[in-house]
Amino acid sequence: MKLLRVGPAGAERPALLDQDGTLRDLSALVDDVDGSLLADASALDRIRAAVGAGVLPALDATGLRIGPPVGRIGKVVCIGLNYHGHAAETGAATPAEPVVFLKSADTVVGPDDTVLVPRRSTKTDWEVELAIVIGRTARYLETDEEALAHVAGYAVAHDVSEREFQIERGGTWDKGKNCETFNPLGPWLVTVDEVPDPQALSLKLWVNGELKQDGHTSDQIFGVAEVVRYVSQFMTLYPGDIINTGTPAGVAMGQTEPKPYLRAGDVVELEIEGLGRQRQELKDA
Repeated sequence: MKLLRVGPAGAERPALLDQDGTLRDLSALVDDVDGSLLADASALDRIRAAVGAGVLPALDATGLRIGPPVGRIGKVVCIGLNYHGHAAETGAATPAEPVVFLKSADTVVGPDDTVLVPRRSTKTDWEVELAIVIGRTARYLETDEEALAHVAGYAVAHDVSEREFQIERGGTWDKGKNCETFNPLGPWLVTVDEVPDPQALSLKLWVNGELKQDGHTSDQIFGVAEVVRYVSQFMTLYPGDIINTGTPAGVAMGQTEPKPYLRAGDVVELEIEGLGRQRQELKDA
């Protein structure tokens, strides 16, 4: 299934995109697409049954905002330097273990919402990423099979980053990762039954129509299953939590001078095979 949330920011309602590309209203069945729904197998089965019966009302998508596909996110866990190509382009050694950092859940916005360039920023960068959406409480998982059984689905994430704040201003990466609007998510949460192999997905990103990133999840240093298993050793993952799994080569930081960092007026578009497409226009904060 392709689950999503539509409507004004803070007042989104649950919806589904059916196989014909028609938007369907889920409001009569569930309150929201969130951790509570993702952990409730019977509720998900009711949605599947309603889809099969053809009883879900259609929504007019004209002018309808798409919000983040998951509501009430508890935390966003991120994996850094997780593609061989990206590590190489930045001159970083291949990590021996996953590099883990956190983004605040309030950085998450809709897939086509405006991204704000922070004040005094000169190095705002792009990063297309595969996002894992957790569906079951996960702690101290032991095997890849266990890890994948705790995944509800996948989505497109844009891990926007300010490199000066991240690298040159001391401390951890958090200052360059947690600026307002720095995690567009969606358009859909695609359930695991539609993504048989998360290591077989292409990722692309364009800036002002120019292809900048053209990667593949097979280039991940630590695959989806290993990431979920590993993170569960250090923190409890709850239904509705998000894990951004790193970005492929092609970011601005990895290019020759003058590096083409983002500015107000730029348009970024990104997509992952089978998971949908995003488009953001940048403005000054």
